[in-house]
Formats: sequence, structure tokens, C-alpha cells
Amino acid sequence: MDDLLHFDDFAPGREFALGTWEVTAEEIVEFGLAWDPLPFHTDPDAPPDGPYGGLIASGRHSGVIWMRLYVDAVLSRAATLGSPGLDEIRWHVPVRPGDVLTGTAKVLEARVSSSRPDRGIVAFEGTVVNQAGEVATTIRGTNFLRRRGE
Repeated sequence: MDDLLHFDDFAPGREFALGTWEVTAEEIVEFGLAWDPLPFHTDPDAPPDGPYGGLIASGRHSGVIWMRLYVDAVLSRAATLGSPGLDEIRWHVPVRPGDVLTGTAKVLEARVSSSRPDRGIVAFEGTVVNQAGEVATTIRGTNFLRRRGE
């Protein structure tokens, strides 16, 4: 029996709860130093009168957190064939040390590939919400998934 999620399981409107991630100052600084070395991402003592009122995570960091949650909750148990990429990523509110982020992924559209009928194309919207209910990050992209029985 194949327990993997297939294209057929990704109906438009379906929403996946991805779980949570608590953000630490240490990981913000580590990510910032490696990938987005701006002072408000790398200085744990960033001044409260600075542009963001202290240390904040890189927007890319919040996107990577969403991706990790998405892989753990969905793609690791799906017949995924990869992705052609993201169409959009938006950062709505800063992510700060101590924030507890909750991820979701909603299927926006699903269609069988016309050139490769053994797979489907799924458009999704990912959302990251902080503990105050504020949307921190939204992501739109596409996944390729094998069809069941193909």
C-alpha cells in the first residue's frame, strides 16, 4: 500500500497545518551572518531606536522556516517531483526573537500536466503567522507531484 500523498490528494482549497517553530536570537544572528549580513539581522544588541526596534530575522529566514515546516509536514510524505520555483514571497511584519511561528499551506490550483500526464501541477500559498495572529510571511509557488497509479 502506498501511503504517500499524490497529486490526487491536493484538491484546490485543501489546507495543510504545518506546525510551529520558535525563533531564537541565536538562529537569527547565525542565519543573518551567513546569508543576509545586515546589522538588524546580525547584531543581538541592535538598538531599540533602530529601523526595526531591535534584532529581526531576515525575510528569507522566515521563508526558509516555512519551507522546513512544509517539507516536514507535507513533502516528506508526498510523491513530490520537485518545483519550478516560487512566484512570490512577501514579508508583512518582522520576525523577532521569541516569536512562535505557525505555518500553513493552501492548495490554490491543481491540474494534470498536459505534456507529462503522469504528474500534476499544484499551485499553493504558504503562510507564516506569529503568536499574535499577525501574518509575517506569505509565499506562492508550484510543486510537481506524481499522480496515483502512474
